[in-house]
Amino acid sequence: MARVQSEPPGTLSDGPRWLAANEQRAWRSFIDGQQRLLDALNRELQVKHDLTLADYRILVLLSESADNSLRMSDLADGVLSSRSRLTHQIRRLEQQRIVRRSNCVEDGRGVLAHLTDEGRRRLEEAAPTHVEGVRRHFIDLLDTRQLAVIAEVFGQVDAAIGGT
Repeated sequence: MARVQSEPPGTLSDGPRWLAANEQRAWRSFIDGQQRLLDALNRELQVKHDLTLADYRILVLLSESADNSLRMSDLADGVLSSRSRLTHQIRRLEQQRIVRRSNCVEDGRGVLAHLTDEGRRRLEEAAPTHVEGVRRHFIDLLDTRQLAVIAEVFGQVDAAIGGT
């Protein structure tokens, strides 16, 4: 069980700064809600389109690039994944013929991931399911003010941890 701080935040001089009750509630609500949201979106994509949410994110990033391709290192950064995890995912997507890899002609060392025509077709089929899920499980549950707060808060968290 997590320890809930009984003293005001920041007053403990020795050891960790335990969470106050309201901080613990906020943290757990975030963790539980975020996990349930991602699980629901992932499940819908898998059931209806045989794609994971991680697969979908890769296809979106590739589709948004100028020539439907990205260096593997840039793609890993874009989906917030390790390069080894991304390589495994791309290998799986190659087997489905929705992504292909090639050597980078610019330097001969890098590897590019390309969205195939089949990949674009699968993305276009899955996009309505994803958007409907995001609306149903997230956007439609919140008002304009709450959405603005979430955007501000998680923009700040992302920037503080190292996002762009």
